Amino acid sequence: MRFRLALMFVLIGFAAACGSSSSTPPTSPSPSPPGGGSGSGTPVSIVSGASTLTTTAYSPNPVNVAVGTTVTWTNNDSTTHTSTANNGAFSSGNIAPGGKFSMTFSSAGTFQYHCTIHPNMVGTVNVQ
Repeated sequence: MRFRLALMFVLIGFAAACGSSSSTPPTSPSPSPPGGGSGSGTPVSIVSGASTLTTTAYSPNPVNVAVGTTVTWTNNDSTTHTSTANNGAFSSGNIAPGGKFSMTFSSAGTFQYHCTIHPNMVGTVNVQ
């Protein structure tokens, strides 16, 4: 019985150590409060005419930020768009003309995204 108990503790300790590997994928970013919070952070513009563009539809692209930064997308076009992570980690839903969407990135990683309405529109957030 003592052997089984000792073996169980060793296995639990080993599993916990394996779970802290630096090769684990980044966690999902966290959505910010509606309206973009205090307005601080990094702005990204959905530019005028974005639906006909590709890598220049979101500006800047790529956007490079530190962990904990809030990125706010503002739709400066006359058409509704989205900002949706390719891996499903975040989705703005529809951003109407003049609308905003904010996301706080709580872990390092590369987050590629697109507009679900106009899939040719693509962008990348690099979080360091």
